[in-house]
Amino acid sequence: MISKLVSRTLHKARATMSSPSFVGAIDQGTTSTRFLIFNTSGEVVALHQLEFKQYYPQPGWHEHDPEEIISSVETCIDGAVEAFEKQGHSRSQIASVGITNQRETTIVWDKTTGKALHNAIVWTDTRSQELVRRLKNRLGASELTARCGLPLSTYPSVSKLLWLLENDDNVKAAYERGDLAFGTVDAWLAYKLNGGTARNVYVSDPSNASRTMFMNLETLDYDHDLIDWFRIDREKVLLPKIVRSSDPEAYGSLANTLLKGVKITGCLGDQSAALVGQKGFTPGLAKNTYGTGCFLLYNVGPKPVISKNGLLSTVAFDFGPGKTMYALEGSIAVAGSSIKFLVNNLGFIEDSTRLSALAETVEDNGGVTFVTAFSGLFAPYWIDDARGTLFGITAYTQRGHIARATLEATCFQTKAILSSMAKDSGQALTELAVDGGMSNSDLIMQTQSDLIGIPVIRPAMRETTALGAAIAAGLAVGVWENFDDLKGVNTEGRTTFKPAITAEDADSRFARWEKAVQMSKGWAN
Repeated sequence: MISKLVSRTLHKARATMSSPSFVGAIDQGTTSTRFLIFNTSGEVVALHQLEFKQYYPQPGWHEHDPEEIISSVETCIDGAVEAFEKQGHSRSQIASVGITNQRETTIVWDKTTGKALHNAIVWTDTRSQELVRRLKNRLGASELTARCGLPLSTYPSVSKLLWLLENDDNVKAAYERGDLAFGTVDAWLAYKLNGGTARNVYVSDPSNASRTMFMNLETLDYDHDLIDWFRIDREKVLLPKIVRSSDPEAYGSLANTLLKGVKITGCLGDQSAALVGQKGFTPGLAKNTYGTGCFLLYNVGPKPVISKNGLLSTVAFDFGPGKTMYALEGSIAVAGSSIKFLVNNLGFIEDSTRLSALAETVEDNGGVTFVTAFSGLFAPYWIDDARGTLFGITAYTQRGHIARATLEATCFQTKAILSSMAKDSGQALTELAVDGGMSNSDLIMQTQSDLIGIPVIRPAMRETTALGAAIAAGLAVGVWENFDDLKGVNTEGRTTFKPAITAEDADSRFARWEKAVQMSKGWAN
């Protein structure tokens, strides 16, 4: 009896040792691509990152090369797997792969050849401003947000697609032939990583599809009335099938790389992925990601809440019946990119990681306010014609003051978003989970806590966006069975920043910011 028990125990131990216990995550961002491999505790075991070229053909325009996006992903997968195997692991232990991606960025291709017809138009791009102005004057424009959760602006994918149909002959010709395929970056990745025309895997998840203005928030499917309102002929353009964010079959498998044959089983837009990575599974939890832009998501539960205060309503994640959640979102167009601006364009300092140290050389902003509206202002203002504007410069102003004002701009906009969220949801947030590159700065996080008047909580492992994609993929194949299995993931080593100024002081600083916002309007006209 005892020998049988020992035998069963050894067999179970061997099965556990040989079974897959890692999940890969493709993190395709605005300025770089990464592939990360996580263990079941949510720790990064291997990582490979690659920056790719940014194209700015005209002021306000921002593009990527779609083929470079794919090659960067495949290079990162191979690089991370090689590092993983050097540690003594086997690629066969990687159970599946998840995708997280920059949202709204729009790619169009010929469905018969699989070739991109134009550079990707990035989510920050504002070339469609005049087109959006015309759309806002069209009958029924005010009713769109109630269906899709987004206001008309240059931000959603639809404005980028319409611009291409109006201005690019190749795109127009493919549309008229009925050969045009449209997708956000997740759809392009799934299509190309599966081998393109060889398999024709053409899917998108609700957290990405909800950023196009084509999807109905209630049904999680395309809304024919919305598509008709934009005067798009469904017979002439192929839209990706909307599938769950976590699915064992829908996303296919990798056709190339060292992980050839490994299934893709999860997909989330980057901000939804960060919410999942922060384990914001239940209503009332929120996270703020300080990346190229800054994005605050607040889980509002299983039914969408349409904002009346300048926020976006979006899908947080769709993990199946009873596990689909919606979010209110506040989007800030310029966050980390403002730091790159000071480094690359103005030569303030050699390395963006040292800007926080420059800001700490002065006690405060010296009266300087920097409205970093390089692409207009997003939530909760939605001012397309605002542009970056520095106020309060005197002979006293030093580089440190401008550096500090640059960092504070993101914190002020976050405060404005939280105020709108409290109005829409009926309750104020009690704490804010944070991640992203700018969250590495203690100065920024302390400033943020001071201005919003609540604790800011920063995890030790801040790759939460990629972790969210890994969680979506892992849940689909049983690496984790349910949310309870994730309770212990990424909980150690958190840092909490608490407010260190009075509410009156915070309000006074914010009032000066709001004055500057109003003065920054109209510069693009």
